Amino acid sequence: MRAERVGNETLLAQIVRMVSEAQRSRAPIQKLADVVSSYFVPTVAAVVVITFIIWALVGPEPRMAYALVNAVAVFIIACPCALGLATPMSIMVGTGRGAAAGVLIKNAEALEVLEKVDTAVVDKTGTLTEGKPKLVTVETVPGASESEVLRLAASLERASEHPLASAIVAGAYARQLQLAKDQGFQSYTGKGIFGVVEGQRVALGNLKLFDDMKIDAAALRDRAEALRSEGQTVMFVAIEKQLAGLIGVADPIKSSTADAIE
Repeated sequence: MRAERVGNETLLAQIVRMVSEAQRSRAPIQKLADVVSSYFVPTVAAVVVITFIIWALVGPEPRMAYALVNAVAVFIIACPCALGLATPMSIMVGTGRGAAAGVLIKNAEALEVLEKVDTAVVDKTGTLTEGKPKLVTVETVPGASESEVLRLAASLERASEHPLASAIVAGAYARQLQLAKDQGFQSYTGKGIFGVVEGQRVALGNLKLFDDMKIDAAALRDRAEALRSEGQTVMFVAIEKQLAGLIGVADPIKSSTADAIE
C-alpha cells in the first residue's frame, strides 16, 4: 500500500483550505458597507461627543454621570457594528453550509454573483454522464438480423482502440454473441472503419464514409437523426456494400445528475 498524498496535499485538505479562503474573501457588496461605515462611524462619534457636552452642560444632576451614560447609550445603539459584520458572517455561513452540502464556493464574489445567474452551462461528458459510453441501440433494415449485424460490427470494432468501439464490443459480449476474427482492418480517421469478417466486407461509420464508399444510407438517415437528437452517437453498418443497420452508443447520465442540476 502506498499513500500518494499526505497531510496538506490531500484532496480533503485542499477542500478545507479552499473553503477557508472563500470565507476570508471579500464580496463586492462588502466594499459598499465599508464605504458607508467610513462616513457613518465618524458621524456617530461626533453625535456621541455632542450628546456628552449637552448633558454635561444642561442636564440634571449628577450631570457628568448622565452625560457619560447617555453618550455610551448613543454610541452602543448607533455604532454600525452590524453593518460591518453582516457581509463577512453571511459569507462564512453560506460557504460553510455549501461545503456541508457538497458545494464548494471559490470566493465570496462568486457567491454574490450566483444570485443573478439564470442559466447554467455544464460540460456533459464525465460531468453529468458516467464518462463510459455504452451500447444503447441496434436497429436494422427489414430482413436483417440485429444479432448478426451487431456481431459483425463488434468483430470488426475489436481491432479498434476507440472508446466507442469498446462500448460496441462490450455490448456484444453482454448479449453473449460469439465474435469472429477480422481480416484487413482499415481505419478512416473521422469517418469509420472497414474490414472483412468471415468473408464478408463490413463497413461501420458515419455518412462521410458511406458517401465515399458509394453506399446508400437513406433508409435509416431520419432514424439516425432522431437518435442523435437524444444524445446518441450513431454509426451505420453495411455488409457487402449494402446498408444493414445502425448502432447507437450513448454516455449514460449519472443517477445523481437530476438532483445536482436541481
